[in-house]
Amino acid sequence: QVQLVESGGGLVQAGGSLRLSCAVSGSIFSINAMNWYRQAPGKQRELVAGISSGGSTNYDDSVKGRFAISRDNAKNTVYLQMNSLKPEDTAVYYCYCNVLRMGYPIRHYWGQGTQVTVSS
Repeated sequence: QVQLVESGGGLVQAGGSLRLSCAVSGSIFSINAMNWYRQAPGKQRELVAGISSGGSTNYDDSVKGRFAISRDNAKNTVYLQMNSLKPEDTAVYYCYCNVLRMGYPIRHYWGQGTQVTVSS
């Protein structure tokens, strides 16, 4: 089995920073793309940032210049550094990874989500 466990969410004032972590555990052979999504109340889940196995990154326009995604392959962990936070960043943030297990086809896994609340 594979588990994704997120941490680092919380309540912060506008202009503040948070760092999210997502640790992937289980019988893993390799992890390809690692992504962060978010879902605000009443809205669809949206892609915030992604990072490939080679380290290439992509960001939604709304977070460019403020958020930074990174990964530690030795720890099977992906991070999201969020700076200059705005109230509109308030959402549940989810980790989403493409994981290859030995003897199985590649599968996509979601974390349980971590709440980020930005007060004005």
